[in-house]
Amino acid sequence: MVAAGLLVLSSLFSLALAAPSLQERRHVVRAVQDVPRGFSYLGKASQEQSLNLRIALVQNNATGLEKALYDVSNPASENYGHHLTKAEVEALVAPSAESVQKVKTWLSNNNITAQAISPAGDWLSINVPVSKANALLSADFNEYTHDASNKTAIRTLAYSVPETLKGHLAFVYPTTQFIEPAKKNGPIFKAVDLPRASKRSRSKRAVDASCDTQITPSCLQQLYNIPTTPASAAGNSLGVSGFGGEIPNQDDLTEFLSVLRPDATDGTFDAVSVDGGNADTSSPGTTEATLDIQYTVGVATNVPTTFISVGNQNQDGDLTGFLDIINSLLAEDNPPLVLTTSFGFNELGFVQEQDLAINLCNAYGQLGARGTSILFASGDGGVSGPQASDACDGQAFEPTFPSGCPFLTSVGSTQGIKETAADFSSGGFSNIFAQPDYQADAVAGYLKTLGTTNQGLFNPQGRAFPDVSAQGVNFVVDIGGQGQGVSGTSASSPTFASVVALLNDELLNQGKSPLGFLNPLLYSSGAAALNDITSGSNPGCGTDGFPAVEGWDAVTGLGTPDFNKLLTLVTGSAATGGNAASTAGAVSTVAATTDAATVTASSTAAPGKHHHHKNN
Repeated sequence: MVAAGLLVLSSLFSLALAAPSLQERRHVVRAVQDVPRGFSYLGKASQEQSLNLRIALVQNNATGLEKALYDVSNPASENYGHHLTKAEVEALVAPSAESVQKVKTWLSNNNITAQAISPAGDWLSINVPVSKANALLSADFNEYTHDASNKTAIRTLAYSVPETLKGHLAFVYPTTQFIEPAKKNGPIFKAVDLPRASKRSRSKRAVDASCDTQITPSCLQQLYNIPTTPASAAGNSLGVSGFGGEIPNQDDLTEFLSVLRPDATDGTFDAVSVDGGNADTSSPGTTEATLDIQYTVGVATNVPTTFISVGNQNQDGDLTGFLDIINSLLAEDNPPLVLTTSFGFNELGFVQEQDLAINLCNAYGQLGARGTSILFASGDGGVSGPQASDACDGQAFEPTFPSGCPFLTSVGSTQGIKETAADFSSGGFSNIFAQPDYQADAVAGYLKTLGTTNQGLFNPQGRAFPDVSAQGVNFVVDIGGQGQGVSGTSASSPTFASVVALLNDELLNQGKSPLGFLNPLLYSSGAAALNDITSGSNPGCGTDGFPAVEGWDAVTGLGTPDFNKLLTLVTGSAATGGNAASTAGAVSTVAATTDAATVTASSTAAPGKHHHHKNN
């Protein structure tokens, strides 16, 4: 994959004694020269303040994990669909016994007991006061403020560990990592009426005119040939992750379905909590969670769906939550077969902390190797990051993370019946992850088409995103009995995830494996089963951004789904179920109002048990 490895300095740490003994020699794990852009020094951290530190141990065979992931995900491989077991994946990433022993001995010698927080044992957690953390790591922890959000964080500009831990301890988090809070990729709001679904059936590719201005489940079914037939396969599952304590409300979903999917027979979902998230579905629904659930349950008819609400109980909730939720899912015997997430980060904060980004990316690879399709909204800032910003005007484009991770599927946005790129759809090229082989030909064609456009503003050798796209403008949702129109790639990712979940249902019913990691399929034979988007662009950073063109592009990826074509591709047969009724856009049932709320991300959970399938 990728990449760039750890930034490792082998000189003596500056705070070490002038003439240390051999046992006292220090290995500088990380040192940054200055406080990164967007953060300000606030003051000395209280020596009594408790820190929850995560220690990443060196994984024994991350290269083997990548090889295994591609082997089971490449349709040309004889092992395609033969996903790895939980034990097989853990064996690839578990640290060596020597690494575990050395790190635990070091901690024990400092009267610290660590707790394993990942199933493979490659992550440990310790709780220590600032004073002890400073002594343990030869660090100087202080308080810093993230200027835009006014959130505070305790960080150090450098830290070191004994030389004997070199090659065993990868990094400690949070220490020198100045990561901006995670952002919802959307939503963008406006008030709307909730239309009634028409009972009449549609002719092929005839889409109600109302779908040009607002999107309902029926619109998506019409646009993308998504069947209304209920899913029925045992073991099928769809996970939706939310951060910052987001939660959907069951009554809102019930009303939404009664108006817009009256044919749906099961309008429920499960909710679980990670790191103090809110799993009470009678709580007032939050907009992001509502959008995600109403357009998974409302489109992936009858696929068992779990909402994973990640809270803020950790003092460094944003990225801690991303780590915790994945480690929690990896601990499950049967994690969800599809996972969609509508939150993300500006990749800029990870450029000096590439080990952290790579570790999280590898965790997604672990799930993918076990048969989970992971989808992320690409972001809503065009080429300026997760959200529109003028901070990069006149400077290089700012890609998003985790969209740059090559082991997941990034989803951009389109709009209109005659689909065009949504101008907010984030896309571009990673500055951390190298371009994977599966997309090399598609990206090479795009770069040739671009010529000198945006030259010098992006990394043409980087992992390119998004991979696919779907509608993302003015999705109708119901919150507290009121309608809202919500826009953003946060609408596109659950839409595409629902398509994948329904494809899995057909596969499982035929005794076949779920799709798992999608990209090797999508960039080969899968491209022909997508609707190519050739108009629009994603402006930002004082430019017009990237244009949508024929073939893959850095706004809409390979295009939007056509369920029938995808089904034929993955099963060899077309859909047998009916399609949705069309949406009549005139009848108002609920008056609509709303304000946008700003939410950030946080930490860990685990959906219920599902069966795991393998091809023979």
